[in-house]
Formats: sequence, C-alpha cells, structure tokens
Amino acid sequence: MGVQAERTGAPVDVLRAAINETWTSLSSVFVNPALRRIELALAGSMIGDWAYSTAVIVWAYGVGGASLIGGWMAVRLLIMAVVSPFGASLADRFDRKRVLVTSDILRAVLIILATLSIIVDAPVLLTLVLATMVAVIGSVFRPAQMAWMPSLTNKPEELTAANGASSTLESLAFFIGPALGALLVTVTNVETVFVLNALTFVLSAVLVLGIRPVAKDTVGSTDDKDPAQEKEGMLSEMAGGFVHIAKDRNLVMIAILTTAQTVVAGASVVFSVLFAVEILGTGPEGVGFVDSMFGVGAIAGGFFAIARSARNRLASDLARGTVLWSLPLILVAVWPSPVAVFAAVILLGFGNPLVDVNFVTIVQRLTPDAVLGRVFGAYEGALIGGMALGAFIMPFAVGHFGIRWALTALALLVGIPSLLFLPRCLRLDATLRPPEGATLLRSIPIFAPMSQAAVESLARGMGRRTVVAGARVLSEGEDSDLFFIIESGRVEVTHAGEVLRHEGPGEFFGEIGLLRDVPRTATVTAEEETELLTIAREDFLDAVTGSEESLTTANDVVTRRLGRI
Repeated sequence: MGVQAERTGAPVDVLRAAINETWTSLSSVFVNPALRRIELALAGSMIGDWAYSTAVIVWAYGVGGASLIGGWMAVRLLIMAVVSPFGASLADRFDRKRVLVTSDILRAVLIILATLSIIVDAPVLLTLVLATMVAVIGSVFRPAQMAWMPSLTNKPEELTAANGASSTLESLAFFIGPALGALLVTVTNVETVFVLNALTFVLSAVLVLGIRPVAKDTVGSTDDKDPAQEKEGMLSEMAGGFVHIAKDRNLVMIAILTTAQTVVAGASVVFSVLFAVEILGTGPEGVGFVDSMFGVGAIAGGFFAIARSARNRLASDLARGTVLWSLPLILVAVWPSPVAVFAAVILLGFGNPLVDVNFVTIVQRLTPDAVLGRVFGAYEGALIGGMALGAFIMPFAVGHFGIRWALTALALLVGIPSLLFLPRCLRLDATLRPPEGATLLRSIPIFAPMSQAAVESLARGMGRRTVVAGARVLSEGEDSDLFFIIESGRVEVTHAGEVLRHEGPGEFFGEIGLLRDVPRTATVTAEEETELLTIAREDFLDAVTGSEESLTTANDVVTRRLGRI
C-alpha cells in the first residue's frame, strides 16, 4: 500500500512542482512594473490583432476565395520580410520605447483608414494595401520589444520568465483573439473588429508610455551609440543582424529551425480555412474556432515551457517544438476528420511556445545588446520570408496534389530536419548553462545591474586561487591587477597595520586599485583557508565601465571604503 501511494504521489509532486515553478516565474514578472506594462501592452494588442486577422481572412475569402488569401498573404509577407530588417534597425538606432509607441499609433490610424475603405466600398486593392501596411509597421514592434526586454529585467531568471510570460500571453491571444473575431464577425461585422483592434493599439501605446526602464545603461538611446555605428551606411546597418548571425553557427541553426516552423505557419493561413470549409463544414467563419483550438494548445504549451525553463534545455526544447509544428499534420492527412483537425491544431499550438520562448531567450543570451535589435530584425525577416513561402506554395500544393498529400509533404519537409538537428541542440544546451560562479557574481551589487550575457562572460574568464590560513593575498603598494571575490573562507583587511574589516563568502576586494588606477591601498590576509575567484583588470574594467549603474555602484563602494582609511 505504501509503495502504491509513493508511485501515485510522484506524478502529483512533479505536477505541483511544475505549477509552483510556473507561478513563481510569472509572479516575478508581474511585480516588476516595467515588465507588467510591456506584457499587458503585448497581450492587448495581440488579442485585437488576432481578432482583426480573422476578420480580414473572412472578408478576403468573401471577395476572392482561398486564392486571394494565399496570394495576398504571400505578397504581404514578402514585403514584410524585406522591410523588417530595416525597421528592426530602428530599435538599435533610436529609443526603443519611442519605436514601440510610434508603431502602435501608426497601426491604429491605418486600421481606421481600412475600416473607412470597407464602409465606403472602396476598391479591394486599397483595403489590402492598408492591411499590408499595418502588418509591415507591426513587424517593427516585436523586435524592438524583444531587444528592450533585457533592459527591463533585474536578473537572468527574470528574463527567461518574462519571455515565457510573453509566449503565454501570446497563446492566450491565439485563443481569445480568433474566437472573439469569429464571434464579432458573426454577430456584427468586419468593421467592428477593425475598430476594436485600433483601440487595442491605442491601449498598448498608453501602457508603453508609462514604462520606466531599469536604470542599467542607456540602451537604445542615440546618445551612447558607437561612433563606428553612426558611420555605417543604411544598407550595412540593415545587414548587421544577418552578418552577426552568419558568424555564429548556433545562431544559423536557430534560424533554420525557426524558419522551418514559419513555413508551416504561413501554410496554416490556407489550410486552416480549408480545415474549416472542407472538413469541419463550418464555412470560412470557422477558421476563428480552429485558431482558438490552436490557442488552447499554446496556453498549455506556454505553462509547460515556463516550467521547463529552469532546466536549461532551451535549444533541445526549441527543436522539439519545431517537430510538433509539423508532424501532427500527418494525422489530418491520414484521418481527415474534425477530431483529427482539432488534435493536430492543439499539438501545433502546444509546440509554439516551445519555439517562441526558447528562440527569444537563446538569441538574447548569445547576442550583444548593441546589435540585438538588428539580429531580431534579421530573424524577423527570415521568419516572415518562411511564412510567405508557406502561404505561397500551399494553394498550389493543394490544387495539384490535394490537401492530404500537401499536408504530408509539408510535415515531412519541416519535421525531419528538425529531428536531425536535435543532437546539435543538446550540445548547445550544455554551453548555455550558466558558468560556475555566475550566480555568485550576480549577487554582488557591482555586477547585479549587468546583462546576463555580460555576467556570464565575466564568469567564464574568472580564475581561481586557494590561499592557506595566515597567507597574504595582496599587500599595500603592490600593482593592482586583479579583482577578488571570496567563494569560501574569511580574510582580514588592514591599512597601515590597522584592521579595517573582516570579509567572508560573497564579499569582495581589490576594486579601489583597479578603478582609481593606483597601487593597492590595503593588505588582505587569509584568516582561514580561503577559496577566491579572480577577475583580470581589463575584464573587470570593461564590464564595469560598460554599465552606467554598475560604474556608479562601484564608485560608491570605493568612496565609502576610502573614507574609512
């Protein structure tokens, strides 16, 4: 009896632990006012945007059928793929808050114009052009938001949690938005949904305007740009993201995996309508309910992804998510029924956060902030290009081979390469684990304001020194070449024979000589066997001077300690 209870209790404990991890992560995000505002801004605008997308598809199907939807989506996405890298470069050139607000306001204005074009029965082309412009301007928002997120967080785990929260809110938007759009189109009309979306963009702009970033540095402002960057031509600046990705094999692999996923996403614009019309028998309005089932899977996947984030399996989970974005389509190909449609769509939705959360976090951790906006813009261009390809080829594939063979080919072409990349993703996971000493560094006030990438870079370069009891670590008047952190043990700090203080685990010394460029001002002696972590002079100065808040904190420490000598 006891063994049986133990066996049944283990899954419950695992589930409880996963729920606790998820709740803790989400709570840490929403107690941060800046993150709370950016997450709510994203959620509000995306719910309206998905409702609007449903309304546009219903309207386009009514005036031109599936061929108009596929053709328009392909053209729209190709334009976005070309424009996105340029638009995303704005996130590195200008204040990211200003970029986000401007994107929201312009989209609201364009959607009102699109509403008026339908009301006055303007040419179909005009409405499609306005809808395309909304999407093109919107392609700036997400890269700027993702590039800004590290500057709104206080610690590494908060960044991962924030990305998880974003994905979960996107999943809620996938569920609520299309269902709301389908309901409003059925009960009212397309114009009502358009107006609703315009209002969500206005709300998003108001929320973003109220954000006060963590004062780490002046990321995204024009005042601290590298002079070399200012001299870059427009084309070379746009290409900066692609160049950076091309130099990193891991970033190239991530680009292949995520682009493969978006090929299916683009094709889904077509096959979701066909699911609704040919399998569910609901007519084009049923696409909203298909998308809502996707949202149900995405919500579950979002909580799963957040719970998994602490295990640091970012790349392998991304590969698994890509597989889930494709192979379930074979179920519909083999058994084209409502049950198969909803099951496949829910599985696709479940895989979506595994791709989104892990993709964003990996890129943020592997990319310097100076090019982060352009790197996300390059990815955005590639991902949208993948969507354009999927939207373009799906109508032809269905027309020539039928929906069942088209789905099978799509699933295999995308799913098999994802499985082949899984071993490399496992190797990348090993390199993404925080290096030894990173947590200790993060606990020190001087390093706490720095980005996760900066802290991990310092940790990888740290040395280690063991000092026996009674031995001197450094002496007054020596050259200043290292910064010291006490991992274990205890030291005594003296000046001119007078004891200044005693320090233990988690405390540090050696910053005065480095920051003031003077010889050592004190003598440090181990009171017991002590384990020390060391950071070289150049690494310490580069890291501290690279963050305004870190430099201010370090100077405050120096001033306080010099005042006691």
